[in-house]
Amino acid sequence: MSTETQIRDSIEQAATAVGDAWPLHSFVTANPLSGFEDQPFHGAVSEAEELFDADGYPSPEVFRRAWEAGKIAPGVLRAELADHGYDTDPETSLERMDSPSTDADAEQTVEDEVDRLLTKWLSSFLDQGQAQWSMPNREQGFYAAFHAVARHDGELPNAGAIADLPEDPVDALEHLLADHPADRLPDVFEHHLTALPGWTGYVKQRAADGGDWQSEYPITLAGYLAVRLTLADLVGAPIDPLDAPGTTRTVDPVGEREDVPLRECWLTAWEASYREELVDAVSDASESHAEADDGGRPDAQLVFCIDTRSEILRRHLEATGDYDTHGYAGFFGVPMRYEGYDADVAVDACPPIVDAQHHVADRPTKDADGTQADYDRWSATLDAGGELLASLKKNAATAFSFVETAGSGYGAALAARTLAPARAAGLLDAADDRTPDDHEFCAPGVDYNPDGVHELREGLTLDEKVEYAATAFDLMGWETFGRLVVFTGHASETANNPFDSSLDCGACAGNPGGPSARVLAAICNDEAVVEELRERGFDVPEDTVFLAGEHNTTTDEVTLYDDGVPASHREDLEQLRADLDTAREGAAAERAASMGAEGAGVRETERRAADWAETRPEWGLAGNAGFVVGPRDLTEGLDLDGRAFLHSYDWTTDPDGDALAAIMPGPMVVTQWINSQYYFATVDTAVFGSGSKVTHNPVGNVGVYQGNGGDLMTGLPHQSVMAADDDPHHQPLRLSTVIHAPVDRVTDVLADHEELTDLLDNGWLSLTVVDPTQDHRAFHYEDELAWTPMSESPDVDAAEPTAPTVADD
Repeated sequence: MSTETQIRDSIEQAATAVGDAWPLHSFVTANPLSGFEDQPFHGAVSEAEELFDADGYPSPEVFRRAWEAGKIAPGVLRAELADHGYDTDPETSLERMDSPSTDADAEQTVEDEVDRLLTKWLSSFLDQGQAQWSMPNREQGFYAAFHAVARHDGELPNAGAIADLPEDPVDALEHLLADHPADRLPDVFEHHLTALPGWTGYVKQRAADGGDWQSEYPITLAGYLAVRLTLADLVGAPIDPLDAPGTTRTVDPVGEREDVPLRECWLTAWEASYREELVDAVSDASESHAEADDGGRPDAQLVFCIDTRSEILRRHLEATGDYDTHGYAGFFGVPMRYEGYDADVAVDACPPIVDAQHHVADRPTKDADGTQADYDRWSATLDAGGELLASLKKNAATAFSFVETAGSGYGAALAARTLAPARAAGLLDAADDRTPDDHEFCAPGVDYNPDGVHELREGLTLDEKVEYAATAFDLMGWETFGRLVVFTGHASETANNPFDSSLDCGACAGNPGGPSARVLAAICNDEAVVEELRERGFDVPEDTVFLAGEHNTTTDEVTLYDDGVPASHREDLEQLRADLDTAREGAAAERAASMGAEGAGVRETERRAADWAETRPEWGLAGNAGFVVGPRDLTEGLDLDGRAFLHSYDWTTDPDGDALAAIMPGPMVVTQWINSQYYFATVDTAVFGSGSKVTHNPVGNVGVYQGNGGDLMTGLPHQSVMAADDDPHHQPLRLSTVIHAPVDRVTDVLADHEELTDLLDNGWLSLTVVDPTQDHRAFHYEDELAWTPMSESPDVDAAEPTAPTVADD
């Protein structure tokens, strides 16, 4: 094996310690410890705590509050403690728990200097349009640009020596590591990659994903390491962590952490207590569902994203009339790269586990001349005004005079947005309402265009359209269609929020879900598609009309894209619109109350959406703990408090298990990513999250710093998961999945997907099946494809406080 091969293989091995991180403008939720998922959860947490100087479990104080609030069932906790040889007295157990120290190592000042210098170069190179003067030579790659420019950096001791290094990054690493044995390379690289896991996670994702910025300005982990080790060599920092003064720590080999820590037992008991309530509710509903008659044709069917925030609005909408609501992944099964009208770039509107297959662009319709002209004229005016203001502010000859002249106007606007944000936003909205939205004169170009010049094929063939529509109906188990079928994507609305995309649709890679909904609606309204669907057995009535909508998760307003709805359905549409408004009032009141605004509602959520000083416009997916796969009848009428992902599925329409085999390795894995990110951001916001928004400093349009430098903070901010310091709003629990299907069918899917059994066997999520073919009994997955009937689980001790209802927050 050559030295180059050893270096590249060692980098690949070491990089598994760092999770992928996406830029903030396209925020993707992911498990920050995804590289450790081949280990048991407690072993992975133990190793991550050492590598990142982090906490991997809730603190004893959090466990105590959960215990005192009755969220942990006494019988379940005692059984879990006894199983692992711990004292079964909860108070004794709590007193024994100690929070690990996270004090900074005072001996690492020289490595802190390496971090400081490196982040300066990274932020310059990786900038995506924020800087006015770009770093020279970026098109040559990170290491090459550094090699050419850094010799002129006055902060670097002996910077001229950089010119003597090889021009290739791997050759430079070979030179810098010449005195180090080859078997130390993985540990050396892991040490340097985990020193700044935010930056390296972003570099890792960008290099793997490609994209326009990577193509134009390439960076690799090898180049990153070559620059870091060069800086370490120049400032006298140790290349090998074992060479650091006073180093005695050794890392246990993977797989040797056999003992289950005390906090793991408490976490497992807390999760089991929540899961028991959820499973009991689903089991009871399963029996009722089997005995219920077909309710006939609903007034309308609305398909929402499986996102936990949809559960609240769905519940309130169902209370207003005969509406069927369903859950489906928010990209609606169409893996596309979407280009909005007059957008600068196209975005992948699908989850990272799916590669975009189609380029779909919004194009003006044939009868859109007047509306399009109004839009173009207004957009051109705004663009020209923005460019003029930017030039006046940044031009040396006009900057001071501009500030003196325009200062009072800016001051008035500042005061209005600060003191009366909702009113100021209303004035802007009124002006905006004078111009048409692009969806009023555009339609997604879903038809295949063989002459399209894009990286991906433009549009979809008829067979592809039929397949995407049929897959959606198959996965949701549809046999009945209403007069109106609404595919409802979702997006958020916030002001002055670098993390705004974290509140948009995760299944659309941190982008709004409206475009995906419009694409599937356009597909299903295609007469040729409908004919093919009927031949496949989907009895789509002649009077069924498909349309799209978008749920604003901050205000709970639903916008319906109804331009193509015929006059024959206008009465249905107006009734739906009125009921959506009623549902919004209830949902907004519930959402406002969860943020401490009891008695408020729509007005409060609108204020939060418009207030540029609001650090918590909405809770996002905070609180998520469960994922239910089954008919809506199982959860309809239950107040799940916005804590459960809901995916529609009917096992009776899926005899071969194909739909289930798509849901489990797809949406179930994505929800586990989301859940893991919220979990780790809650247990250690400083390391796995991004700290407080108050001290965020956006950098390069890719992320934020805490303060004026350091690592890229890529996780969720403090205000997204914590009600107050040390008081989490998000209950840090691993995901509890409940599937309504024959247990043998679920076992077959697991047997075909080793990646799922690894996640389950290693404790990264749990799985319970409610089997309608076995008297609606529940079976909990243990390991190695073995199941335990829930009736054999420890009973809750009725003599002590029991776990709360499913809806209890």
